[in-house]
Amino acid sequence: MIDKERLIWIYKTMLRIRKFEERALSLFESDKLRGSVHLYIGEEAIAATVCSLLRDTDYITSTHRGHGHCIAKGGDLKKAMAELMGKETGFCKGRGGSMHIVDMSKGNLGANAIVGGGIPIAVGGALAASIKKTDQVTVSFFGDGASNQGTFHEGINLAAIWKLPIIFVCENNEFGISVPVKQSTSVKDISVRSKSYDIPGHTVNGNDVFEINKVMEEAIARAKKGEGPTLIECKTYRWFGHWIGDPQLYRTKDEVEAWKEKCPIKTLKKYFLDEKELSKNELDEIEKVIDKEADDAVEFAINSPEPDPSTVMENVFTDIVNF
Repeated sequence: MIDKERLIWIYKTMLRIRKFEERALSLFESDKLRGSVHLYIGEEAIAATVCSLLRDTDYITSTHRGHGHCIAKGGDLKKAMAELMGKETGFCKGRGGSMHIVDMSKGNLGANAIVGGGIPIAVGGALAASIKKTDQVTVSFFGDGASNQGTFHEGINLAAIWKLPIIFVCENNEFGISVPVKQSTSVKDISVRSKSYDIPGHTVNGNDVFEINKVMEEAIARAKKGEGPTLIECKTYRWFGHWIGDPQLYRTKDEVEAWKEKCPIKTLKKYFLDEKELSKNELDEIEKVIDKEADDAVEFAINSPEPDPSTVMENVFTDIVNF
């Protein structure tokens, strides 16, 4: 069940993600943002609903499309935007950029530009919780493309053997860069792969917060009881291309517009109105407040200082191997 307070939190979080991503797109198009960005617009229900069930002490790992996960886990919009712009005030002092945001204070072990790269890190987080005998759970977010990587199979196998407190959340947005899932993946539902590791698997509508919540509550309860991992596939759709400059020749405008009609934010807004949980004025006020938060984040990032070149070797970690 989702009580009213948490449902409103989910709605606000989805809006924060949407407004943040819209500002990031605008900054990129006006040549004010370094590198490229992979937008999460259209998928907001997954991160918001999953993270509404997590605490700061619980861990997540993210993907190259990771702004939404960072924000949903409680990440500050100002620091996130500053990181995208490569500024000193960003989460990683401008070193990480769009695809490597980390916020350890909120249990965010990091976004990862390597497809499937976050999965082994998440398994490590879950192993640490198991060894320390805490009640922490870990969520690994990854895309449909990552489900075909070795890290996916190795990570789930190890987590299943050791019954680690981890939930694997596959955000199936229909495409791995420009390749449709049906051309890259041997199964219709990625969740059926859970059978190979003798763990529960679920496929849900990734735009429906109630469906996501139900299976997540079950998975968290299972993890905390020491029964091991769960694989959850959330079927959704990204409204924009793989990255902002993607020409999107692999899909039609009609397909995109059809999915926009399934907008998770619009759907939850309709629920509030239909159930008389919130009025139109209350919903408008929420959006007004979050619009200002997003605008303030842009202003903060633009006015933040560039990193000092003399600190280029600071806050960077690497292993040096001598041969």
